[in-house]
Amino acid sequence: MTNETEIIRKRYDRLAPYFDRIESMMEKMMVGELREKIWQKVQGEKVLEVGVGTGKNFPYYPAKSITAIDFSPAMINEASKKRKHSGMVVDLSIMDVQQLNFPDNHFDSVIGTFLFCSVPGPKQGLLELKRVCKPGGEVLLLEHVLSSNRIAAAIMHLLNPITVRLVGANINRETVKKVQACGFSKVDVLPESSDIVKLIRAVK
Repeated sequence: MTNETEIIRKRYDRLAPYFDRIESMMEKMMVGELREKIWQKVQGEKVLEVGVGTGKNFPYYPAKSITAIDFSPAMINEASKKRKHSGMVVDLSIMDVQQLNFPDNHFDSVIGTFLFCSVPGPKQGLLELKRVCKPGGEVLLLEHVLSSNRIAAAIMHLLNPITVRLVGANINRETVKKVQACGFSKVDVLPESSDIVKLIRAVK
């Protein structure tokens, strides 16, 4: 684990017990609906969720066994509590998306929600998702990205050092371009997307 990854992991470990409360307003306003929409697109029996966090996506899981990972032990601990109360069948593991401990071509679908804002090496992480996804399988991402509005983008660039220091999250990433640079056979930005929140589907 790189030094930068370790710094960000510690920030998420610190925030984990309060994370759901911190983001509760945003979840109620818009994010919950988008989480549901991206999970409705999951196909196949072998599914990997990367960046499971506190388990916010558990209510949207399809009726099948899911493998889920996060690099923060404290986040996994919070997710474990939700798993216990919900009765979900989820295999939780502490793992860095930049170095996944899964074989090549292993999962039918790989999904991440609001993850790549905080991954120090986003392209490395995306290539790992591609590696563990089966040929013809899909990588599904829900991500907030840099605005296409010049004024809004300038403000996001200005504020980014603050958000990184506070919670380890970048608000000015261009994740769609990063995905397109990874050599997937097809990359779509889904119509449910907005200017700064994108639903991305990449086919291996």
